[in-house]
Amino acid sequence: MTRQPAQPEVLRYTAFSGSPEGGNPAGVVLDAAGLGDDDMLAIAAQLGYSESAFLTGPPEGVEGPEGRTFGIRYFSPKAEVPFCGHATVATAVALAERIGTGELVFATRAGTVPVLVTEEGGALRATLTSVEPKVEPVGEDDLAEALAALDWPAADLDPALPPRIAFAGARHLVLAAATRARLADLSYDFARLEALMHRLDLTTVQLVWRESATVFHVRDPFPVGGVVEDPATGAAAAAFGAYARELGLVPEESVLTLHQGEDLGRPGVLTVTLRAGDRRVRVGGTGVRIP
Repeated sequence: MTRQPAQPEVLRYTAFSGSPEGGNPAGVVLDAAGLGDDDMLAIAAQLGYSESAFLTGPPEGVEGPEGRTFGIRYFSPKAEVPFCGHATVATAVALAERIGTGELVFATRAGTVPVLVTEEGGALRATLTSVEPKVEPVGEDDLAEALAALDWPAADLDPALPPRIAFAGARHLVLAAATRARLADLSYDFARLEALMHRLDLTTVQLVWRESATVFHVRDPFPVGGVVEDPATGAAAAAFGAYARELGLVPEESVLTLHQGEDLGRPGVLTVTLRAGDRRVRVGGTGVRIP
């Protein structure tokens, strides 16, 4: 009789919240060495979270602390994505519970991402450092199509935060709402936005409303991942940090607070840190296991 290989343990953690009811849930597989692409996709689809993370040993040529350096891949219920911030934070917290706080290094398909895990007031906090970001304009026709799919009149945009496509491991279209009420009212054409996002190679659309100089509220439609909305999006937060600095919306040295998930009943807080002389963006938050 042929024995089926043992299935790896699938952990569940939430990121950017200290409560299991907040933030963004992620599946975490700490030993995915025996899994193929179809296996990982099947696990992600079964969980139904926006992304799940799968760890393997470090690829050749990737440098980092011994026993704390890993390969990592991310799958949504529909497809693999090159980088996922909340699943990185969730995985880092899961590892820290087992091997202690300190530096971790993850080799992602977007590049090498260092993560520092600290303990603050009894809570574990993980801060990732993005790959080199970039910001580019969005075509007028593409912008018009995005607004049509969202059913957002152009007059509802904040002219102080112009539309751009931003990248810090994955591509995101940044659109700013003029009011909190506009951001709260999200009911979009799933198939139409998904088609545009595939054409532009977008991971999410980062919808944002500026509350104050350094405080923002954000939402992230994620139809290409088979999810209507991502509750807390670390990769988009990193891209947004690069966007805000590139456009001179914040000082080169800044700490931004992003609130996300409130409209979904899963509030989370993402801290975006920009350092002078370093183009990379740091995104941090707490994480906790989901029972």
